[in-house]
Amino acid sequence: MNKIIKGIISILIAVVIWNIPIPSGLTPETWHILAVFVATIVAFVLQPLPVGAVAFVSIGFVMLSGLIKTAEALSGFSSTTVWLIVAAFLYAKGFIKTGLGRRIAYVLIRHFGDSSLKLGYTLALSDMIISPATPSNTARAGGILFPIVRGVAESFDSRPEHQPRRIGAFLMQTVFHSNCISSSMFLTASAPNALIVTLAATTLGVNISWGLWTLSALVPGIIAFIAIPYLIYRLYPPEITKTPEAKQLALEELRKMGRLSYGEKMTTGIFLLSLLAWSTASFTGLNATAIAMGGVGLMIITQVISWADVQEEKGAWDILVWLGVMICLADKLNQLGLFKWFAITTSGLFAGIPWETTLILLLLVYSYSHYFFAGSTPHVVAMYAAFASVSVAAGAPPLLVALSFAYLTNLMSGISHYGNGPAVIYYGAGYVAQRDWWRLGFLIMLANVVIWCGIGAMWWKVLGLW
Repeated sequence: MNKIIKGIISILIAVVIWNIPIPSGLTPETWHILAVFVATIVAFVLQPLPVGAVAFVSIGFVMLSGLIKTAEALSGFSSTTVWLIVAAFLYAKGFIKTGLGRRIAYVLIRHFGDSSLKLGYTLALSDMIISPATPSNTARAGGILFPIVRGVAESFDSRPEHQPRRIGAFLMQTVFHSNCISSSMFLTASAPNALIVTLAATTLGVNISWGLWTLSALVPGIIAFIAIPYLIYRLYPPEITKTPEAKQLALEELRKMGRLSYGEKMTTGIFLLSLLAWSTASFTGLNATAIAMGGVGLMIITQVISWADVQEEKGAWDILVWLGVMICLADKLNQLGLFKWFAITTSGLFAGIPWETTLILLLLVYSYSHYFFAGSTPHVVAMYAAFASVSVAAGAPPLLVALSFAYLTNLMSGISHYGNGPAVIYYGAGYVAQRDWWRLGFLIMLANVVIWCGIGAMWWKVLGLW
């Protein structure tokens, strides 16, 4: 399907919805904005244009058509959450440019990589350590860790066409699914998290700070980090169990890198300082976005990154455009009462069913419907607010709902080989057959649902969050 046909399909969907008789309880303005909203989601999936370009066209149309006033349409770009993610992308630039991310991984392998299972945990831990400052899980998993995983696998003569199950397939699956976990643990570890925070605030009245997100994810995240690599080890075991060669490989790579550079030292210091400030924000009153932007400022001043690096970080500015637009459209639909109307209209389907059952069913549908999405962002835009609203209307505690759907958003990317950017990269390496990828993804997602929405819910109860 070429891009022109994809574009025509997206426009036709908007036209059809626009001209459908407006349901009782909604205004023409609400219905027409919804038509643009749905067409934007479809275009995000089909991509007749890049995602940022689709969002730009959408916001231009709603302004020119008078559906949303210009100042109101541009309000999404002033969101502090959007700028927090932009700043985090620039933090990631420091990790990649200085080589600090690679060094962390090799140091851990040097000390703990003497068995296949420990090697899997070590690579997963490397990803988790740098995840709070790298909201592009694709850059983290693909740009930093993938070359290391591939190199370690090949050092054991494990290649896609030759002995992939020797160790390469196990490492690919372990690092990929661990990336999904780390993306769930920190607000700044994955770009869609920022959109979720905004939708939770506008549709459910729930405010989730960086510290609250991290504290709430702490127990289920650690349990998942321990359980999932071991589960993969049991379900999809490598043919070798001892890997002393990995430690020697890491030592050789560290020798090539030489001593810790000035840039690595400064990046480490600024990152640790930012983590401390984020985690104590509830006591100091400092804003998470202000902390992040201050950290980027320090990176520029200390010449860890240059202003040219900031200008060239296309991912950050792409996020600013599409995320700002989607926040604007979603917020406007919420103001006009669309999500409340949807919840009231749909909640009748669950009449007489306990809210616990309703929430579990909706969480499972939300998670496994990701087979129909090639990325987390369009899935969040299409379903998060609607499913969360129905859950709350059924009687579920709002904060429990907000957190449950939020954490599953990144975890569900593991069910298919196209669920997010890292999935495409790690599946594309050729080590894991599609049937194995889907089988493991289905089972691992079930385990994650139990861990995050079962044990996690009990942890949130202890914290007094619901």
